[in-house]
Amino acid sequence: MVRVKICGITNSSDAKASIRAGCDALGFVFYRKSARYITPDKANVMIKDLPKKIKKIGVFVNAKEDYIRRVARLCRLDMLQFHGNESVQFCRKFRNHKVIRAFRVRDKIELDKISRYRTYAYMFDTFRKDKFGGTGKKFNWNLLRSIDTIKKIIFLSGGLTDKNVGNAIKLSYPDWVDVSSAVEIRPGKKDHRKLKKFIRAVKSSAL
Repeated sequence: MVRVKICGITNSSDAKASIRAGCDALGFVFYRKSARYITPDKANVMIKDLPKKIKKIGVFVNAKEDYIRRVARLCRLDMLQFHGNESVQFCRKFRNHKVIRAFRVRDKIELDKISRYRTYAYMFDTFRKDKFGGTGKKFNWNLLRSIDTIKKIIFLSGGLTDKNVGNAIKLSYPDWVDVSSAVEIRPGKKDHRKLKKFIRAVKSSAL
């Protein structure tokens, strides 16, 4: 069964609606330039009330090591998602954490470069020069067929909707799908009806 991460959570109402709809993880963006940014203190208060079975994932973009460690402790994060230009050496500093290294895809997947990262999981998202995630644009999912030899947990992101996620899953066989903008009213505010439709589409794709 493909699991679902709802990213860009900024308030308790959306977190609870995502959980009721059947998500498996919630993503909290600790990147100040993002329209979905949440302060660590606010995220901490929210996370305290969430079920333990729901994975809490912190999203960081070129953040400093001390800041990441402080937020991870405060919010009791289950996974750390690095969505910027973090190096192999930087990721190695977090070997005691489950790290998701995000790669923004243009027209090819650079296997040699990717395989140097010994992280817990890889995420593949759409490249856009002026944005680190949350683009609402998809890339060519057929490119992921080339990573069959990499034994990693795979997160698929970028332009996923309730209408195309089933096809995306069939083409790329991810372990997780990650959505944000497609289930929003506006950046940082989720559409609870769209949440239900998206998660239902993911779960039914495995039937």
